[in-house]
This record gives sequence, C-alpha cells and structure tokens, in this order.
Amino acid sequence: MKRYTISLLAAAAFSVALQAQTAGDEDKEMFNRAKSRDQQVIDAAVRGWWTASMKTHEQRVQWWRDARFGMFIHWGVYSLPGGEWKGKQVGGYAEHLMRKEKITRADYLALAHQFNPVRFNAEEWVLQAKQAGMKYFIVTAKHHDGFAMYPSAVSDFDIADQTPFKRDPMAELAAACKNHGLKFGFYYSHAFDWEHPDAPGNDWELNNPGGDKLLHGGARWFDEHPELLPKAQKYVAEKAIPQIRELLNKYHPDILWFDTPHKLPLSENILILKAIRDTDPDVVVNGRLARSADISFGDYKNTADRPAEFFPVTGDWEAIPTTNESYGYSKYDSSHKPVAYFIQLMAKAASRGGNLLMNIGPKGDGAFDTRDVAILQGIGAWTRLNYESVSGVEASGMPLQNWGVTTRKGNKLYLHVFNWPTDGKLQVGSMPAAARKVYLLAGKKSLEFGNVSTSDGYAGLEVRLPATSTDTANTVVVVELGPQASKLDDHTFVAANIPVTRLLTFDAVQTGKGLQYGDGKTDKYYVSGWKSTDQWLQWNINLNSPATYKVIIKYIAGPSAGGSFSLSGGGQQRSFNVVTGQRETDVRVQELGEWALKPGRQQLVLKPVSVGGQELMKPLEIQLIKIQ
Repeated sequence: MKRYTISLLAAAAFSVALQAQTAGDEDKEMFNRAKSRDQQVIDAAVRGWWTASMKTHEQRVQWWRDARFGMFIHWGVYSLPGGEWKGKQVGGYAEHLMRKEKITRADYLALAHQFNPVRFNAEEWVLQAKQAGMKYFIVTAKHHDGFAMYPSAVSDFDIADQTPFKRDPMAELAAACKNHGLKFGFYYSHAFDWEHPDAPGNDWELNNPGGDKLLHGGARWFDEHPELLPKAQKYVAEKAIPQIRELLNKYHPDILWFDTPHKLPLSENILILKAIRDTDPDVVVNGRLARSADISFGDYKNTADRPAEFFPVTGDWEAIPTTNESYGYSKYDSSHKPVAYFIQLMAKAASRGGNLLMNIGPKGDGAFDTRDVAILQGIGAWTRLNYESVSGVEASGMPLQNWGVTTRKGNKLYLHVFNWPTDGKLQVGSMPAAARKVYLLAGKKSLEFGNVSTSDGYAGLEVRLPATSTDTANTVVVVELGPQASKLDDHTFVAANIPVTRLLTFDAVQTGKGLQYGDGKTDKYYVSGWKSTDQWLQWNINLNSPATYKVIIKYIAGPSAGGSFSLSGGGQQRSFNVVTGQRETDVRVQELGEWALKPGRQQLVLKPVSVGGQELMKPLEIQLIKIQ
C-alpha cells in the first residue's frame, strides 16, 4: 500500500493544535484557542502572503475573465451505477451515491473494481466542449468519495490501483485541452472525503463529524469540539495538501476548483490555499476553497449550484448549471433543460460580468449521454455565429431591458434579444453613446435604426428588426457606438411593445434590514426574511409608452407564511392577502388585476400591510402582461 505523506506546513499546524490543549477549563480554553488560531491564520494571510499573491490577481485571472464559458465534468466510480444501488433508484445528486446509500469503503472498492470506461476518449470530450464554444475545461480529479481519478502516489484509493482501467484519463484530458487550445483544470474535494478515516463526512462507518447525522455539534463541530481538530488536520496534512501538490506538479493545471469549505475550519482552508500559492502562484483558484464573512480568498466568487437566475454579485463570479438536476450521471434523471435555457443563461451571466461553467456527467463507460450531446451541439450552433457577444465582453453599464440583456466590448454593444417586440421595433433605453452602425451578428445584415434623445436627457435607440426572430433563443444585434459618451439611467427600461415584462425581486431595491437573497435555483430566486412592515421592495422602471397590464405576482408561501401586502404604482395602491400553500416550497401565482401605467420614470413598490406568519412570503417576481 502507498503511504500518505505529510507536508511541513500542515504538520506545523497540527503541532500547534496539539499544544493548544492546556490545563484549566479545558473545553473553554480549547474553544478560545481554536478561534484564536483561525484569526491568527487569517491575519497572517492578510498581512503577508495572500495580499502579496493578489498583486498578480489581474494577470492570473484575465484568461478566465475573457473565456466566459467553460465545461464542468463530474465523472468517477459513481458514474457506473448512474443513480442506482442494489436495484434501487437513488434520487438527487448521483455523485453522492456513497453517502446517500451509506456504502462502506469495502463495497465502494468492489464497485471500483468494475469501473472500466472503455469508451472514454479525451479527444472527443474536449472537442465536444470546444465545438460548443467552451474555452476552459474542469474535471473531477477527486470528488467527495475520496477516489482519485488519476494514478496517485499519495493514496492507493485511485484509478490505477483499484480499477481495470490502467490509463490516466487526467493526463489524456490535459493533453487534449492543450492540443485544442482550451484551458484545463481540476475539481478537488478538499474538505469532504468519505474514504479517509480522519476526514469530515463519513458518519456511517466512522464517528466523524461533517455528515448527515450532525455528530459532534453539526456544522460547527470544529468550534464545539476542537479536540477533534487534530484528526481533520491529519487528513489535510496526509492526503489533501499532498494530492493537490501532486496535481499541480504532475499536470500543471490552469485552474483548481474546490467545494464545501464549511466542512473544515477556515484556518485549514487558508493553509491549503497557501500550499497552492507556494507551489504554483499562477494557477486560478475558485471561491469555494476559503472564504470568511468579509473576504473571499479565491480569485473569483461562485453562485450556488444549478442557478436559474442571478442575484447581484460584485467582482468576478461564476455560475455552475448542469444539464439536468444531477452533476454526476444519472440514468433516471431526464430533467434536461432546452438548449435555449443555456444560451440565455450564458448571455445573462456575461451581461452581469460573470462566467458560466456548464456541467455534464459522462456515463461509467466513458461516453457522453446522447441528451447532453444534443444540448452541446445546440449551443455550438449558436456560439459559432454569436460567440463574439459573450466572449471577452463586460457588463455594458446600461439599465436592465425587458426584451433581453446587453454586453459590451470596446465600442461594440451587443443586444441579446430574448423577447421579440410585437411591432418589430426594438426600443433600447439609455444607451452609453449614440449608434453609428447596427446589424445582426449572425450574417452581419445591416438594420435600419434611429437614435432617440429623451426628454430626461438619456440617449435611446430604435432598431427595425426582421418580421420574425432570426434565433428564437437569442438574436444578437450589434451596435457600433459613436465616440461621444452619454449618461446612463439606473431605471429598468420597459418597452411597451414587449408582451411580458418580468421584474425579478433579485433586481429590486431593498429597504429595511434582514432581507436576504435566495440561492437562484429554480423557484428559489426569491427574497426572504420578510418579517416586518418596515421592509419593502421597489422596482424603479422607465416605461416608454402608456400601456395597460395584467399584473401577476409569483411567490413562495407555505403554512408558516401569511399576512397581506400592497402594490403601488401608476398613482394606484391595492392590497391583497397572501395565499398560502400546504408545503413550504409551494409556488403561488396570484393575479393583481389590470393596471394602467403612464409613460416615464416611476416606481412599483411591494410592501407588507401585515405579517401573519413567520414571514410574509418569499416573493419571486412581478410580471407585467401587456393587454393594450
């Protein structure tokens, strides 16, 4: 059996933790020392090596920022059963099979002995990503099951020692990415490891914290039971840091991707980051390795899993949707989303300054699911004609537009039209400069246009579009801007010739303390914590023409919600009761009547009148459905 090796850095931390167990009130003293250790490690990073490493941040992250679109691959031993164990269908994330079914290490090894992905072809995988328009490629080198998908000198729980597949798929993928011009990197589960006897997570075979049983204080086990820290530090020292260094030195990745940092104390996560920076100062590191309430120590931030909408994020960030609802391959999960969903999600992310890292889960035999192939091919058909509008772009600085989103690169403005205007006239509110040329990106067909100067001093634009959309997912109109800059509005532009306008609560102005964003998943793009009449949401809009709308509100309201609310706008105010459902996750769609709105800058304000439950509701969006 191969031996684990111990890094000097982690060994030193282990020694310090042992010395922290002093006499006296032992529990209290150990807790105080644990908190002090965290703060000391944070302070040392901020005063020294981490701050120094961020001096090269812009240079390090520029390729990632330009890429905007990447491939995420979850593939491992769990891909072979594909969401099934002992003849039973297992729901949820298929890559969590070992945890969900409480599979022993011995039984998981027996499964690994059957893993022989004879259809794996690194060239085909990378070409699929490249042809879809993806510019970087990240694959699971070790997921939470602790199984290394490469020959590891650190542990024999790996693909070389435990499977009949004697090749190194990570080396083949790295070479294919280099050959085809894609940046390459690894997902490595640093905090969860269900195989290692000292790591957090496995509470079915071992008495370890960090698992579903919430042993030893649950999520804050390292605060409530600091005497357990030496075990976790031993795992970090003997497996996590050595394997991460092994990946860096052996494959020279461009990016490392981490997850579940809350399973370890922040001090350990920071020590892992320091080991990475000492080994390779140029590798990009995502935001899920080490983060405190005040600092994200990585190179960029991440949204929650499987986002459908994006809450406001400052700086560089990345979203990780997956084609269905599982990251690892599941033969039972047929919830694959349409191609248009990902094309629009990519544009939405780019318009807000973010990246899209789209996941698929290959099968246990190494082949892609045909449903995933169809999605990739559909995205590729769009990117081959339109990728200029999302690659290397930035947020335009323009207000939100109800027909789609906008991106910008230099003097080119890209209008991503999701919703086709009923009269064929694309009305654009608050341009950064007057237009001097307008054309369709796909095919370069010139379009008639007219610059508009509004009474409140903002530059607008009207573009004559073709009678029907040239791409039902996302038609991109390019506007080449003149040199004279215009001031930009901060009100959402509502063109009255768009049939449906969605006003997301993510985009509303919040008043009052305690309101929080949902994680952005399907039916979770809400604002929560609505418990007081001193809290409200306000949408600042600019309507270009008078219009009458049927107004609808969507919200989450289960048995614990309740009360009444008012909506005001257009000189009107109306009150309504919250309609609760039987489950806490129930989505309610409530009609709020017909509203005649005058043109110009105005506010729609959603306020509680009374709060009758634990919270009023979790509002998702207001919809304005054009009547006349």
